[in-house]
Formats: sequence, structure tokens, C-alpha cells
Amino acid sequence: MTDSVSPTPGPHPAPAPDFTPAQRARGRALRRAQLPWALGGRLTGLALTLVLGLTPAGAGLVSAAGGRFGGSRTAEVLAGAAALVLLGQLAQLPFGAGARSVRARFGLVTQGWAGWALDALRGLALTLVLALPVAFGLYALTDRSPEYWWLPAAGAAALLTAALSFLYPLLVEPVFNRFTPMEPGPLREALLELADRDGVRVRDVLVADASRRTTALNAYVSGLGATRRIVAYDTLLSTAAPREVELVVAHELGHVKHRDVLTGTVLGAVGAAVVVALLGLLSGWDALLSAAGATDAADPRSMPLLAAGAALLGALSGPLQCAVSRRVETRADRHALELTGDTEQFIAMQRRLAVTNVSDVDPPRLLELLFATHPSATRRIAAARAWRARRPAAPEVVV
Repeated sequence: MTDSVSPTPGPHPAPAPDFTPAQRARGRALRRAQLPWALGGRLTGLALTLVLGLTPAGAGLVSAAGGRFGGSRTAEVLAGAAALVLLGQLAQLPFGAGARSVRARFGLVTQGWAGWALDALRGLALTLVLALPVAFGLYALTDRSPEYWWLPAAGAAALLTAALSFLYPLLVEPVFNRFTPMEPGPLREALLELADRDGVRVRDVLVADASRRTTALNAYVSGLGATRRIVAYDTLLSTAAPREVELVVAHELGHVKHRDVLTGTVLGAVGAAVVVALLGLLSGWDALLSAAGATDAADPRSMPLLAAGAALLGALSGPLQCAVSRRVETRADRHALELTGDTEQFIAMQRRLAVTNVSDVDPPRLLELLFATHPSATRRIAAARAWRARRPAAPEVVV
């Protein structure tokens, strides 16, 4: 489908607004209700990590946790890492519950509290499965070389980041959602044809049972190489028109076409290596080690200090990561328009996503710059209209 222009003489009425005042007000209300919980959770988590890392409290926690399992160095490493993870998760729990309650009031939650708690336990288990081997390997390296441990650790962090990007759709996504192949039919054929026309090879088209948790709409393309697949939320399929589903998938194919997943994986791997290198410098600062109650990097009691450094670096780099993400999403939008040529359905899709997901379609600029990973719906629709205006006019057909 392509846009058609049929000018008519005489004055044109003002175009209808993309969103009604009630829709705008509802999105703002959700944003304002969620913001204290979201910011509170971030600040509380960061403050707790800094307190544990920059005072002897964290060293005491590691020693106490290790003491319950014999007090050996290995016990301190593993039990200390588990204690830090558990404490961090417990600190975030009230804020997650508060945000869930807000979203439930706005009709975005279909999952009960028991299901929410089970998901929290699953998330905790996955974090521990990852964190404990990482901590063990890290302190094996610091034991061998307290000064230069970060050199092999940086390489290992980069490799682990790349491996997780590849394995995530296979090992992590199925923990939280069930995926079933999309039923054969016109929509599945249209999505596969869209990917083929875009030169993107996908393994399958899957449907995620997101409706067990939410009414929000989404679709994505996940995986690299042999694990790549199109995934659509069942909420999207039951709510949006087939052409709108195609537009959402066309946007996601743009990420693949421009190698955003691969680029993100490479940048993530490089970023992980840089963070580890900076933590290596941090662990050689005697004043910080003393404040944290640790002797050197090989001392398991330095673990809270390293965690605090990683958390602080993550918080400081957040706005930059969001800025890069918004540019990437804008490019994917443009790709969807170029692939389909269907501005009107693209705009309809953006409206549906914003209204159904109760998005703030025009948030305060500061919040957008600091936290938004996507442009606002208003900006995306305006960009689509600007793209249409730049297209060469279609030749007039005389009948």
C-alpha cells in the first residue's frame, strides 16, 4: 500500500488532532503516577549500592554471609555475591510493586500478584545463576594477579556479553513467556514476505503469550543468525489491524537490516570491557579500598566496592545510551516507511500503540532526554509526515 494524494480545490479543514485531550491526559496521568516509583527505585538501588561499596558495611555483609558457610575465601565470594544480589532485589521490590499497582489501575496489568511474585523469583534465580559464576571467576583472577586481574577479566566480560546476546532468546525469554508458531495464514505469509523483501532471513514467526501479564502491545525481532525470529505479542495480534502489525514488524526489521542488534552487541561487549578496566583502576585506589574495608582487589570484601563502581558508571552512561537508542529507533521508523511506503498506516499504528500502552505522547523534554529509549509518539508521527512531504510527488493519472 502506498500513499495517494488527490488534491481538491478550495480551503482544507484543519487536520484532526492525532490524540484527543482525554488520551493525552491519561498518558500524562500514568507517567506522573509511575515516575515516583521508577525514580525512587533507581535512586534507592544506587544509594544502597554506594553505601555498601563506600563504607565498611558492604565488607561486613560479605564477611557475615561467608561466615555462615564456613568463612573460606570461596564462601565469602559466593555467599557475599548472593547476599548483595538478594539485598538489591529486596530494596527494589516495594518500588516494583508500586509501579505494578499503578499500571493495574490503568488497565495495563492482567497478571495477579502471585504471578508477579513468581516472575520476581524467576528473575532472582536467573540473576544468581549469572552472578555467582561471574563472581567466582572474577575473584579467581584477582587471586592470581591482584594488580592486573582486569586485563583477562575485560576480555571475559566482552565474550560473556556477546554470548548472552546470542543465547538470550533461547534460554531467557522462554523463562517468562511461552512462544508458539504463528498459525499459517495471510498474516504469517505477509510477515515472511516482508522479511524476504527486506533481505532479512528469519527462522520463524512466533506468538508470545504476553496477555498473561499485560494488555500492552509489542513485537520484535530477536536473536542473531540461526536464532533470529519475529515475535509478536498476542495482544497485538488481537487488537491491531493486520497492516498495523506489518508496520510494527517492518520497524523491527529495520533494526536487523541496519545491524542494530549486532552493533549493540559489539558496543555492549566493548562497554563491558571498558567498565571492567575502569573497575581495575578503581580497585587500585588505596583510599577507596580502605573506606570499603578491603585490603586489595583479591579481598572478597572489595566486591561491594566493585559493584558500586559498576552501578555508578551505568547510571552516568544512561542518558547517552538513551540518546543512541532514540536515534536507532528513529532510523528504524524511517526504514519501515521506506519498506512499506505506507505513512497513513504507520501513523495509525503509532496512535494505536500510544493509546493502548497509555503512553505520554509528548513528555517533558528533560525526562525524554534522561530516560526515554524511544522518541515520543508525537515526534514519531511528525517525522513520518515530514518523510512523506519529502517524497517525490506521484505522477497524476488521468482517467
